[in-house]
Amino acid sequence: MKMQYKSIVGGAVCVMLSLNACVQQKYSRPQADMAGLYRDMSSADTSTIADMPWQGLFKDVKLQALIKTALVQNIDLKQAIERMHIAEANLKQSRAAFLPSLQVDLSAADARQSKASLNLLSGANTKTETQNYKMQFNASWEIDIWGKLNSSKRAAYASWLQSDAAKRAVQTQLIANIANSYYTLLCLDKQLSITKLTIKSRRENVEAMKSLKDAGRVTGASVVQSEASLYAAEVTIPDLERSIRETEHILQLLLANPPAAIDRSSLDSQKMDNTLHTGIPAQLLENRPDVQAAELAFRAAFENTLAAKRNFYPSITLTANGGLSSLQLKDFFDQSVFYNFIGGLTQPIFAKGQNKMRLKTAQAQQNIALGNFKQSLLNAGSEVSDALYSYQAAVQKQAIRMKQIASLKKAVDFTQELLRYSSTTNYTDVLTSEQGLLSAQLSETTDRLQQLQALVNLYRALGGGWK
Repeated sequence: MKMQYKSIVGGAVCVMLSLNACVQQKYSRPQADMAGLYRDMSSADTSTIADMPWQGLFKDVKLQALIKTALVQNIDLKQAIERMHIAEANLKQSRAAFLPSLQVDLSAADARQSKASLNLLSGANTKTETQNYKMQFNASWEIDIWGKLNSSKRAAYASWLQSDAAKRAVQTQLIANIANSYYTLLCLDKQLSITKLTIKSRRENVEAMKSLKDAGRVTGASVVQSEASLYAAEVTIPDLERSIRETEHILQLLLANPPAAIDRSSLDSQKMDNTLHTGIPAQLLENRPDVQAAELAFRAAFENTLAAKRNFYPSITLTANGGLSSLQLKDFFDQSVFYNFIGGLTQPIFAKGQNKMRLKTAQAQQNIALGNFKQSLLNAGSEVSDALYSYQAAVQKQAIRMKQIASLKKAVDFTQELLRYSSTTNYTDVLTSEQGLLSAQLSETTDRLQQLQALVNLYRALGGGWK
């Protein structure tokens, strides 16, 4: 009989161990095709500007001050930190599931029965009022033999890491938004300055046209045209000033401040490193916080799927309760101890399809998370390629634009000289060359802005701004 008992126990243990081996799976990073993730880029150099602290990339001290303030005050970043606290609390809760639960129950009861309901004999003296004083401790503990609780804990841990990566993604985007808005503000300042200098020059042209008309060299039409050219430049001032104020307010909003002016430097004072290292696509897995967050979301979904599978296996629970119970308060600590201990195994047989639907839902969520991870990598590769090409295009445009501006300045000088000393030209020629020069000068500031913002966007796309 004893040998038969040992055989049954040994067989049960073997079956449980084999089932446990079937449900134990280790997480591995999903396969992702990194080849060709960057367009027209095949460098094997692992140097990347993403490893550079943002203070090293943005050397403007006033821009650095704005970023420092935003990292302390920005509301979106604060909310991301609070989401980290929520994830941390969930992680602690999942760890606590491994511990036994314990609670205490204190009660005092007084009951009185009706003599008529007891059907007592006439004259019988029976006590109809009773008291019961009780202090009871209840404890229960689920043995995580299949690893269901462990999977839930790992899922919570992955979610906590995901919230941290999401916070870093908010930080990198915040730094990029501040830098881009700051450079936009400097560009608008430069355009306003160029327009004001143009207005000053055109006012002088109006006076010169009036003098030439008095000397009989030009007609009244030239004077009117010069005045119209002046007004055309002046009318752009209100829109530029409005754009400057709105951009200042955008920056203050990122700083969590009310609308106010922004202390800033100038567009011409901005210095940057023209050597841009992008590294290799595989580094996006380590540098891009949003890619990391997407992978961690898949990891959490993977663990939740394992936990859903383990709901099909039996659970082993140990429960115990005990304490003191007495009908008399004076005897509460005298021979009033009671206890109860139960060990149970629960195997789900029919649960209205709940476990099956939970597993199906978890598997679908895992597939969605896998798709999001792959999509995040494709987005990252596209952003890097676009930002780098935008930077290269801005550099090429700037070189050509400087030649255009130099030629237009000569054209303005030549037409003005011809207008003063020759009858072969008229003010329309001067106006055309001046309009072309102003347009080219404004476009040159836009080219410069494109170059600066492309650098910012490349830095963010590579995952810079949080190390």
